[in-house]
Amino acid sequence: MTDADRTVLLAMDFQNGIAGDEAFAATGVLERARDAVATAREHDIPVVWVRVALREGQPELAATASFARIAAHGDVDETHASTSIHETLGRRQGEPIVTKRRISAFTGSDLDVLLRGYGASSLIVAGVATSGVVLSTVRQAADLDFELTVLSDACADRDEEVHRVLTEKVFPKQATVLSVDEWAAGL
Repeated sequence: MTDADRTVLLAMDFQNGIAGDEAFAATGVLERARDAVATAREHDIPVVWVRVALREGQPELAATASFARIAAHGDVDETHASTSIHETLGRRQGEPIVTKRRISAFTGSDLDVLLRGYGASSLIVAGVATSGVVLSTVRQAADLDFELTVLSDACADRDEEVHRVLTEKVFPKQATVLSVDEWAAGL
C-alpha cells in the first residue's frame, strides 16, 4: 500500500461521558471497538481518536439547539474527565486525538488536515452514536471522496432500530458495512 492509499481507523466519541454511559456499555460496543483498534495496530493502520469537547463556557453552543441537547447529556468541557478516551479502548501515547466542536468528526476540527498528512484515502469508521457522529462523519467523508468502511458492531446507538436502519439501509449507499470480525478477516 502506498502512502496515497493509506487506511486510517477513526474511533469516534469513545469518551467517558458518552461511551461510558450504561446504555452504550450494555451493547458491547466498547469491547468490539477495542478489538477493531487492536486489529488496526496489528496491521499498521493508524488509529485516530475523535472526541467532542467544548471550550470553557461553551461558546460554541450559541445557535445550535440540537447540539446543545447533546452537550446537556454530560460535561463536555475540554478539560473534564468526561471528554477523555474511555480506558477500555487503551489509547496509546502518540495516537492523535482530534477534538471536534460539532457532531461530525470533520466540523470544527483539524481531522481533514491530519488525514491528508497520513495520505489517507480510506477510512474505517467506529463510534457512538450511530445516528450522531457516525452518520454525520460518513456523509461528510463520502463527500470528501474517502473510501469508507463502517464497522457495524463497533458502532451503537441508544435506539437499536435507528442503528439497524442506518447500518443496513443508509450506510451501504456510501460505505462497505462489516462487522469487526469480517473486516479483520479481510486484511
